[in-house]
Amino acid sequence: MNALKEKLSQIQENLTVLGNTFAQFVVDVVYDRRRHGRAAETMAKMLFVLSHLFHGIVRVRWYLYENRILRNTPLGCLVVVVGNLTVGGTGKTPVVEKFARTLRDRGRKVAILSRGYKSKNEGLPRKLWRKFTHGEAAPPKIVSDGESVLLDSEVAGDEPYMLARNLPGVVVLCDKNRVTAGSYAIREFGCDTLILDDGFQYLPLKGRLNLLLVDKTNPFGNQHLLPRGILREPIQHLSRASYILLTKSDGVRDENLLELIREHNSSAEIIECAHKPQFLQAFGSDEQLPLEALEGTSIAAFSGIATPESFENMLRKHGAQIHYNKRFLDHHRFSDHEIEAIFREVAELEDLSMIVTTEKDAVRLAEGVKPPVPIFYLRLEIDILSGHEDFEAAVARICFPRQGSVKNSTESGV
Repeated sequence: MNALKEKLSQIQENLTVLGNTFAQFVVDVVYDRRRHGRAAETMAKMLFVLSHLFHGIVRVRWYLYENRILRNTPLGCLVVVVGNLTVGGTGKTPVVEKFARTLRDRGRKVAILSRGYKSKNEGLPRKLWRKFTHGEAAPPKIVSDGESVLLDSEVAGDEPYMLARNLPGVVVLCDKNRVTAGSYAIREFGCDTLILDDGFQYLPLKGRLNLLLVDKTNPFGNQHLLPRGILREPIQHLSRASYILLTKSDGVRDENLLELIREHNSSAEIIECAHKPQFLQAFGSDEQLPLEALEGTSIAAFSGIATPESFENMLRKHGAQIHYNKRFLDHHRFSDHEIEAIFREVAELEDLSMIVTTEKDAVRLAEGVKPPVPIFYLRLEIDILSGHEDFEAAVARICFPRQGSVKNSTESGV
C-alpha cells in the first residue's frame, strides 16, 4: 500500500513538473525569449490567433462602458487607480505602497483594494450556502484592518499580504468586486481614499485619477495583446491615463518611447522613477545587511516573478556573483519539494554565502525552512528621477492639487 502511495505521489510530482515546464515554455514564447525552433514558432502562431479574439473582446467591453451601456459606479471619495497596460513586471507594488504611505502620513484614511491574484477563494458550495442562509455574499477579505495583519499570503495573495505587512494604518481588502470592497471600506472603516491596486482594467469602479505604469526596460513587449504578447489593452489606451510613471528607469531619456506615449496621450504628465534596492532583509529574522554585502559575494538566487531578468541584473549590478539561479512562473506557490531541491543543490556548491530572492517570493516561503546558507530578500523602494523633486512632492501634486488645477480628464476618468 505504501509503495502504491509513493508511486502515485511520484506520478503526481512528475505531472506537476511537466505542467510547469510547458507553462514556462509558453511564457517564454509570449515574452519572445524563445523565437526559433518549430515548437516555438507553432505556439507563436496559435497564440497570435487567440490574441485577435482577445482584442475583439477588449474592444467590445470598452465600447459598452464608453457608451454607457454598462455603467461605472462613483463612490464619493478620492479613488486612485494604479495599473498598467501589460501583465506583470512593471513594479507596481512598491508604487502602491509608496502612494499609500504618503497619503496616510498626510492624514488620509486609506484603503487598498486588490483582487487578490492567486489567493484562495471561497468555494462555490460555501458561497451558495452563505447566500442561502444569510441572503448576501461574503464580505471582502480583510487582509489588514489598519491595526493588524489578519491573513497570510496564501489566503490573501502575495501583494496584498506584503502591502498589509509594510503599511500599518492602511486598510487592505481583497475582492474581485472592487465596488463592493470600496463601499465596505468606506462604511466599515471610514476610509476617504481608495487605491485600486492593478485597477486599470477594472472599469465598474469610477476613479478620479488613473496612474499608468510603463516598464521602461520592456514597455509593451512585442506590442501584441494577450496571449501572443503581454498587452492587456491596445497601446492606444495610453490615452486613458492621467499620469504616466516610467518605472525601472535608468535616467536616460528615451525619445522613441516618449514620442510613442505622446502620440496617444498628449496631456498626461510623465514621471520617471527607479526601483532602488535599499538593503538585504533576512528571512525569518530582523537582521539587515547593506547592499555592499553583495560585492564580490558568491550567491544563489531564485524568483517567481514576471521579469526575473530585472531582479538578477540588480544583484549583478551590486557586485554579486550568481553561481546558482532558479526561475519559476510569476506568483508560483513553492512546494516543499521544490524548496528542498533548491537547498539540496545549493548545499552541493562551495563558498556560497547566501540565497537571495525577492520580497514577493519571500512571503511565499513556509515558516521554519532550514536552508544550508541564510536567505535574504531585496527590499525595494521607489525613487523619482525626473518629473518631480521627490515622490512626496509627486503625490502632493497628484492627490492634493490646488483648486482648479485638476485636469478635466482626471475628473472624468474611469
